[in-house]
Amino acid sequence: MQHSPRFLNLVDEARSRIKETTVEEVKRKIDRGENFILVDVREESEFAKDHLPGALHLGKGVIERDIEAQVPDLDAPLVLYCGGGFRSALAADNLRKMGYKNVVSMDGGVRGWRAKNYAMTRD
Repeated sequence: MQHSPRFLNLVDEARSRIKETTVEEVKRKIDRGENFILVDVREESEFAKDHLPGALHLGKGVIERDIEAQVPDLDAPLVLYCGGGFRSALAADNLRKMGYKNVVSMDGGVRGWRAKNYAMTRD
């Protein structure tokens, strides 16, 4: 997908303020049974098609509105992902602004996850 330059500038600005992690590191965290909340910020139709095992769905359009009800602890470890790491970077930046202290965006997103042939689920 070809993204517009202004969108990419917005994402780059967000990335300068957030922490990012890799697809491989998220897979290792899952495999080790680490305690963190995996949040899919894609659209509902994308999530319904498939998603990472154990992911909570809070789409980018509603995450700021709904996160406090789902995750009231501002210190909770959160890993956000989307299709490629752009929307999750923007959402992570907003959660950071809301006071969440331990939020990271998974660079590469679902496309990177699939490229590694890691499991996806519909449950």
